[in-house]
Amino acid sequence: MSHLTQDKDALLKRVRRINGQVQALERALEGDADCASTLHLAAAIRGAVHGLMDQLIEAHAREHVARPGLSDEQRNQGLEEVLEAIRRYAK
Repeated sequence: MSHLTQDKDALLKRVRRINGQVQALERALEGDADCASTLHLAAAIRGAVHGLMDQLIEAHAREHVARPGLSDEQRNQGLEEVLEAIRRYAK
């Protein structure tokens, strides 16, 4: 996804934040943190991953489905790719 290089820094920052959240959850589980705090950490990770997925889906759709000049075949392929990603993510 060469078009993602434009947003590479922002995407990497998101991924690093998610990584930090996962590490915090791991520490909470190792340290026997209270249940409510652990649930909040897990929920925050889920929200962060949803935000990342939204950003990636939007970038893909704009580049491989909505960009002017794409052939019908390219547009259909881009659509199928994004739909497959959504199906996998929704499981």
